[in-house]
Amino acid sequence: MASRLLQNINSPEDLRKLDKQDLLQVAKELREFIIDIVATKEGHLGASLGVVELTIALHYYFKTPEDLLVWDVGHQAYGHKILTGRRDIFETNRKLNGLSGFPKRSESIFDTFGVGHSSTSISAALGMAIASKLNGNSEKNHIAVIGDASIASGMAFEGLNHAGVTKANLWVILNDNAIGIDPSVGALKAYLSKSKIGVKPKQDNMIEALNFHYSGPIDGHDFEAIFKAFEELEKVKGPKFLHLITKKGKGLQQAEENQVTYHAPGKFDKTTGELLPKNNENLLPKFQDVFGLTLVELAKTNEQIIGITPAMPTGSSLKYMMNEFPDRAFDVGIAEQHAVTLAAGMATQGKIVFCTIYSTFLQRAYDQLIHDVALQNLPVIFCIDRAGLVGADGATHHGVFDLAYLRCIPNLIIATPSNEIELRNILYTASLGLENPIAIRYPRGRGLITDWQKDFQKVEIGKGKKLQSGSELAIISVGTIRTEIEKALQQLQQPQKVAHYELGFVKPLDEEMLVEIFQQYETIITVEDGVISGGAGEAVLAFANQYQFTSKIINLGIPDEFIEQGTTAELRDLAGISAERILEKFEQVLTKLTTR
Repeated sequence: MASRLLQNINSPEDLRKLDKQDLLQVAKELREFIIDIVATKEGHLGASLGVVELTIALHYYFKTPEDLLVWDVGHQAYGHKILTGRRDIFETNRKLNGLSGFPKRSESIFDTFGVGHSSTSISAALGMAIASKLNGNSEKNHIAVIGDASIASGMAFEGLNHAGVTKANLWVILNDNAIGIDPSVGALKAYLSKSKIGVKPKQDNMIEALNFHYSGPIDGHDFEAIFKAFEELEKVKGPKFLHLITKKGKGLQQAEENQVTYHAPGKFDKTTGELLPKNNENLLPKFQDVFGLTLVELAKTNEQIIGITPAMPTGSSLKYMMNEFPDRAFDVGIAEQHAVTLAAGMATQGKIVFCTIYSTFLQRAYDQLIHDVALQNLPVIFCIDRAGLVGADGATHHGVFDLAYLRCIPNLIIATPSNEIELRNILYTASLGLENPIAIRYPRGRGLITDWQKDFQKVEIGKGKKLQSGSELAIISVGTIRTEIEKALQQLQQPQKVAHYELGFVKPLDEEMLVEIFQQYETIITVEDGVISGGAGEAVLAFANQYQFTSKIINLGIPDEFIEQGTTAELRDLAGISAERILEKFEQVLTKLTTR
């Protein structure tokens, strides 16, 4: 794509050499560049298109990287990356060994704080501002750019609350477009929605009540208005708050009109914005849809069932229950801690609560999981989506820690269904009523079973199963990684030598099955798509040690390092848990067993 100005901008310093009247052309070219790349390479689109003018204005007005710019979440940071020296390699965004899809400190000096989860920007920027003041520098600017969905999170309020009693040189810029990944929800959204460009809400301004100097709302696509606001706020000492109103997806009509879909649309026609057609015939079901549709079935027959999600109704497929039973399904916004304790409160009143939450987002509510749910032994049902390696979102979103951080919690059942039918049946079993809380773990993406809507079967808690007999070696699989093991076994020259067991539950373990395995096999391999350190394989090791079994146990899983972005297949291969790598391990172990 030919660019008259953008192709010569390799840093904000280059940008600042331009006249202000040239910035409209830069904005046009930057939008075209983002659309051009994302149309074929995929990624997050709408958020970055909505902040093009703001991104340019920030780097033009402030002396980045000396002034510190912190992006919240990072979905909107594509323009920032392109303007800060990464234009020519931006096509590697979210690819293996390429650019991260989010700001990352090790990638650029302009990425002042690594992000991927929401609502961290105010606390981080405040920390930087206080540190600068302690170092004797009160002139350096510290700018947090946060969206209207993220600012509703408790952590953002904690940051605002602290900042208001400091004299820190902190700028909080609210990018208000009324939508995060799904439409924003809650009382704060209702408050902000009353703001129009140039018109504050009639009631007392809550930001000013927190001792911030408030400015706005202004048009976030108007350079003149943005620069005027910057100039006025620069005269103000202490924390200041600028409210901009923007249009998510601006510059691409389809993205403006369908903001949920075009948050991360996949491949599309860069000219028309039309999504490229996919072959939807005989598509296998997504695990999230198995959850969502099964929950609707269960809710139809049991009015005590409740659904809760923190801001991911579409991604988790709770949208199906929200459409069918709007009074019993709740999107609580980006508030994972609140979601878990809300579920606990409902459980005390006899409600059967399904709290659906991504694996990495549940990390944000760990204390509530322990203190409010498990300690009181409240039977909340945690449906943990995006477990395991998730692909291009990278290290901030891989759900590889859940088994390790859940295993140590008393009272908690941990179920690891290996396919859609098993997921459906454990959801059904949990809906019948349990004495304990339960975590049900399943991955992102599609399964393998088309005809999954079978009659419900009650599952026995804590029971695994034997899938295949074998004479020399036993494999224990955890969850849906079973499919990779089965692919490996199909390629093995002597599959009759390998027994395959499915753990089913990481807690409680099927001790009877494990005793059978240890008594029969001298070598056992466990395979999981979570971290080895503290994971299911270590639970098996601990069991063997406790009962003095002497079998050799080999644990396969995610190594003790953060896994970066790439396709799920690429990352499984790097971690040694793809079918090909598992096959190599089988062959290596069997060779040793037969030659000893």
